[in-house]
Amino acid sequence: MGTDTIFDSANWPAAESPFWGAVIFVFGSIVGSFLNVVIHRLPRGESVVSPPSHCPYCKYSIPWWLNIPLVTWLYLRGRCKNCGAPISARYFLVELLTAVAFLAAWLAFRTHSVPQALIYCMVLAGLLAASFIDLEHLIIPDELTIGGVIAGIFCSFLPALHNQPTITASVLQGFIGAAAGGGLIYAILRAGKLMFGRQKIILPAGTKIVFSETTLCLPDKEIPYEELFYRKSDTITLEGSMVETIDRGWRDAKIRLSQSRLLVNEDQFAPEDISHLEAVTDAIYLPREAMGLGDVKFMAAIGAFLGWQAVIFSLMVSSVIGSLVGGGLVLLGRKDWSSRLPYGPYIALAAVVWMFCGPALAAWLLR
Repeated sequence: MGTDTIFDSANWPAAESPFWGAVIFVFGSIVGSFLNVVIHRLPRGESVVSPPSHCPYCKYSIPWWLNIPLVTWLYLRGRCKNCGAPISARYFLVELLTAVAFLAAWLAFRTHSVPQALIYCMVLAGLLAASFIDLEHLIIPDELTIGGVIAGIFCSFLPALHNQPTITASVLQGFIGAAAGGGLIYAILRAGKLMFGRQKIILPAGTKIVFSETTLCLPDKEIPYEELFYRKSDTITLEGSMVETIDRGWRDAKIRLSQSRLLVNEDQFAPEDISHLEAVTDAIYLPREAMGLGDVKFMAAIGAFLGWQAVIFSLMVSSVIGSLVGGGLVLLGRKDWSSRLPYGPYIALAAVVWMFCGPALAAWLLR
């Protein structure tokens, strides 16, 4: 076949051909391999481009023939070729999930619009990366959320993305979706903070708690400060019958500790100047969050790609999914796990449900 006919679409299989399904599956596994790099490096502030793929233990630079998606992990039985260190099964799982997700999007949307099917593949890749990062690090990087909003608006110039007749209407849908996603979830976050932003922990009378340099030490557990202080206004409060630092003591004192300052009654200190603080009390109030600002930006990105209807649907369905998971963990005796699971994966799963069957499911529920 000459070069003049290679690029002639008439000489290529139709979109319905199994050939393209196989191509999309392989392409998805390659993207999944890249997502593994993103998941590992992005939360650590490392470049996703340089250096090339390498073993995190021995720094062995992985050649291309040992970096074939799906195949290499199985061939090496989940171990580094050079040092034998274990390679997490997450690498194989992400590659497989991405390949299957790409194939599913292609099969579901190619007959309506091939560009829409390819854009949805990109959306699914972003949802997978955000979910795995959130599960491991409890954050969703701005590169995925804010970058997702920008990409969603840009892709809205394709009217088929939002099923609109004109580019103007499609772009408007993208902006409305992003605004609805960010605005609605932020409003819920602020309302939840006002109503449920403090958790009271009742302690036995005369309990001694310790504020170290990095953690709050309660009788039954230690809580790192980064799990308590999400924003500058978050504050730990208590009233102690006895409060002591290394060189000073108070009786019947009120403590208020935030990221930027420590108040003991009217005395103010910089937290970094107090290496050790003890208090005797019977109750303590801790700040808590239902979701973080990363979830707000994440939902804005979903709205930019999928529209405001997807935002409403994802909010409702993610709440149901979270309740089912939390209830299941409680029944299994893992209540402590339910409080550690991030909300981003629930949102992502709900968005996937919307992509494949949300409008039909919503219409059925309304009937």
